[in-house]
Amino acid sequence: MSLNVARVTQPMQHYWQKYPMLAWAVPLLWLLAIAGITLFWQVGSIGLIDETEPLFVEASRQMAFTGDWITPAFDGEPRFDKPPLIYWLMVFAFQGFGINEFAARLPSVLSALAIVLFCFYTLQRYGDVGGKREGRGERGEEPELTQNLELSHSAAQSATQNALPHLTPSHLAAWLGATMLLLNPNTFFWGRTGYSDMLLTACLGSSLLAFFLGYAQTDRPIQQKRWYFAFYVLMALAVLTKGPIGILLPGLIIGCFLLYVGNGREVLREVRLVRGGLVVLVISLPWYVLVTLANGEAFIDSFFGYHNIERFTQVVNHHAGPWYFHLLIILVGFLPWSAFLPAAIAHVKPLQRRYWQAQPRLQQLGLFAFFWFVVILGFFTIATTKYFSYTLPLMPAAAILVALLWTDYITRPQLRKQPGFRMSGVLNTLLLLVVMAAIVYCPTWLDDDPWMPNLGLRIQAAGLPVMGGVVWGLTVIVAIGLLLWRSRWLWLANLLGFLAFLILVAHPFVLIADAERQLPLRQLAQVALQTKQPTEDLLMLGFKKPSLVFYTRQHVTYLTQPAQVANYLQAQPTDRTGALIIAGAKPLRESGLQPTQYQVIGNAGVYRLVRAIRGRSS
Repeated sequence: MSLNVARVTQPMQHYWQKYPMLAWAVPLLWLLAIAGITLFWQVGSIGLIDETEPLFVEASRQMAFTGDWITPAFDGEPRFDKPPLIYWLMVFAFQGFGINEFAARLPSVLSALAIVLFCFYTLQRYGDVGGKREGRGERGEEPELTQNLELSHSAAQSATQNALPHLTPSHLAAWLGATMLLLNPNTFFWGRTGYSDMLLTACLGSSLLAFFLGYAQTDRPIQQKRWYFAFYVLMALAVLTKGPIGILLPGLIIGCFLLYVGNGREVLREVRLVRGGLVVLVISLPWYVLVTLANGEAFIDSFFGYHNIERFTQVVNHHAGPWYFHLLIILVGFLPWSAFLPAAIAHVKPLQRRYWQAQPRLQQLGLFAFFWFVVILGFFTIATTKYFSYTLPLMPAAAILVALLWTDYITRPQLRKQPGFRMSGVLNTLLLLVVMAAIVYCPTWLDDDPWMPNLGLRIQAAGLPVMGGVVWGLTVIVAIGLLLWRSRWLWLANLLGFLAFLILVAHPFVLIADAERQLPLRQLAQVALQTKQPTEDLLMLGFKKPSLVFYTRQHVTYLTQPAQVANYLQAQPTDRTGALIIAGAKPLRESGLQPTQYQVIGNAGVYRLVRAIRGRSS
């Protein structure tokens, strides 16, 4: 049986043969084009998203302003939430592109692109595993089926080589995996915001891929040593991005993997733990020493105690959730590919330990991705604090697993006759229907956010729910047709549907949401800058929106209890004349200030900017 992809691309045969580099160049150009849509397009067109992103960005701005590269600070107070790598990278971006939203998000954009390209490279090297997980008598399969599977895989490879000499199943796996890693909601959000999570995913994921590239090259000792060295360097960068988790997670993943395949002692000799540990310490330890010397017990208690140990053992910042919280996050965050994850995991057949122990290392990428996925999911499922981004580092493993599954589905048609494929196809269709329904009816529940009460009306006026329903409705129709008649192309319906959704719905939605939620605050920040007197303070009542500090470049006092404002004004030093106050209508009423005690300067969205004069009575 011939490879259908080869038959479709037959007209390009001459060019593939004449220009072998097209097998690399064409997929890379495709990935860069998709990255342009997913990551780069309009990335600096919206303001910082409260409440977390401005904390990172403003701390980086203050680092650039003060020159203190050791102690991150927000609004004059030390910020020990995260190590410094994300701040350093933002400062470098500020120096190159100015202090703006684009520069603040550039480290996340480049991190997302880096892990995508690294996955592409790894799958291109070791993604040709078709026929190596199936066709084994020890799995209990019928001999006739085993023989047919082997023959079909051999014929598929032969057809690939005859039609497209430089397009192999590994190229297909690389193209699919990298595309899947780019086209999902998690990458779209975290790859475009100034958080540290995508940087952690890139550093941690790249360290694991570097380990596997060294692990698989037993016949090339020099290259193996280089990849193991890269593994330690990247792991050290992960420690500088998120802390001890940068060592703990790779250690757990690799340890479980090696324990399963049974070659731990051999590999531990290869990786040279002592030398590697020194590499990690040389790169990561100096900052931890310097920041401890500068801040003492305050840093230790906050960073190691509160932001590491307590996040694992207690609920922090009200981020609680049920045990299946991260399963739901993966289901939604890895759309439209998450429907195939159960089949992809089953396809690895992780219970067949004896088989995997007998396989050469270069054929174990799928198994390695399985442990990568399961360990991170299990670790954060056990953790008490739940947050949307915690399982982001397992997304490269999810993309690898699904890409390997679909490579086998495409190159080996017999697998598409198995019940698991049909079940995944049906689940995929159902998920797309749910997405379609959610998009169509989203105006009814988007108005619940008090900071953007008119969002539902605005996106409805823009026609986005209808457009989203049309996009996903057409995707469902095409997916059903492909599932029934051309099942090998089912993945293409997901790809084109999500790409159309990004262009026609997601990007316009982001602009509207910014105009409704963040733009009013930016507008009042500019008014405050123009009207604030040197003897006035700047207050926010009832809520904390850190972006105000970034856009005003001023110290902001946050009063969570509106009734505190009267006492604050009375307690001001004699050289202060009052305050500019930003608040919503309700917190302003709850403050106890009478209309005669303040002057309204501006209104924008749900926010009010008023001037309260110290000592003015009703």
